[in-house]
Amino acid sequence: MRNILIAAAVSLLLSMVGTPLAIRLFARRGYGQNIREEGPSGHYDKKGTPTMGGTVIVIASLIGYFTAHLTTLLSAVTDPPTISGLLVLFLMTGLGAVGFLDDFIKIYKQRSLGLRSGAKAAGQLVVGAIFAILIVRFPNGYDLTPAETKLSFLRDFGPSIGLFGFTLWVLFFIVGFSNAVNLTDGLDGLASGATCLVLAAYVLIGNWQLRNSCTMLLGPNCYSVRDPLDLAVVAAAVLGACLGFLWWNAPPAKIFMGDTGSLALGGVIAGLAFTTRTQLLLPILGGLFAIITMSVIIQVGFFKMTRRRVFRMAPLQHHFELSGWAETTIVVRFWLIAALCVAAGLGLFYLEWMPKQ
Repeated sequence: MRNILIAAAVSLLLSMVGTPLAIRLFARRGYGQNIREEGPSGHYDKKGTPTMGGTVIVIASLIGYFTAHLTTLLSAVTDPPTISGLLVLFLMTGLGAVGFLDDFIKIYKQRSLGLRSGAKAAGQLVVGAIFAILIVRFPNGYDLTPAETKLSFLRDFGPSIGLFGFTLWVLFFIVGFSNAVNLTDGLDGLASGATCLVLAAYVLIGNWQLRNSCTMLLGPNCYSVRDPLDLAVVAAAVLGACLGFLWWNAPPAKIFMGDTGSLALGGVIAGLAFTTRTQLLLPILGGLFAIITMSVIIQVGFFKMTRRRVFRMAPLQHHFELSGWAETTIVVRFWLIAALCVAAGLGLFYLEWMPKQ
């Protein structure tokens, strides 16, 4: 528990202090956001707002995580970083690097499009494939690896789908959720606030799995998770960094996270889903991201079939903008939807522990 608190506190402090420094640095260098011409007209006022703020989230998260472990190494209780935690951080950092290239090209060429879609997808797939292959290796003393080649909901179930099938499954989740957070990042504070709620859920899940681990107490509902405490530490570190960033990203935003932040945050929640064995629970916990992504799929698919639109504009948040809703109203109401999704997901997670009449 101490590691969780230290990681969250350090990353929160660094993000709170580091973000205004990044705002001044990026503004001085002209690293401002370019606005798509086909986007809502109200967004033109945001042109030039510093972007690539996701770099602060990634750096603060890494420092918070390693600082938490350093304090234990200096004390009587040794608690080094685990392979599960390091792999999730690798996924976050790798996808953040892909997003950074995308953001930098946008800024350098002064356009709203960065990496070509093929190059961007290739970067996501390479990082995701490395993660998928490594998380089924590195067994500990109990022969537990960070993940198994199985599907999972509250824990693993069913037969193995094989390394190849599992890798495709991991890539589907990683690309899907990193792009889902990216699509959600269209209004000030929307993506960062919603991600904070999902990360808070994973702090609770990791801590609960530790207290009910099969390596400590065998029982019908125990969890075979390799490093639940360290996964909670990872979630807490990123949560703290995200909260500190949200202070400056809330409407009206002083800085945007850019693809650097959205791809990294989407990657970290996908990585936590696999290493905590809660893959199919993530679409419920991150229901807002799923809803917004589905709005784009519906809009594109319906338009291709009928040449008509379902929404005024996709993703969904822009539909409400064009319907006359104020930006802060949309953000707060979507946060409420995200909170309800997290509550539903946690309710399902704890349901099996409820006393049976």
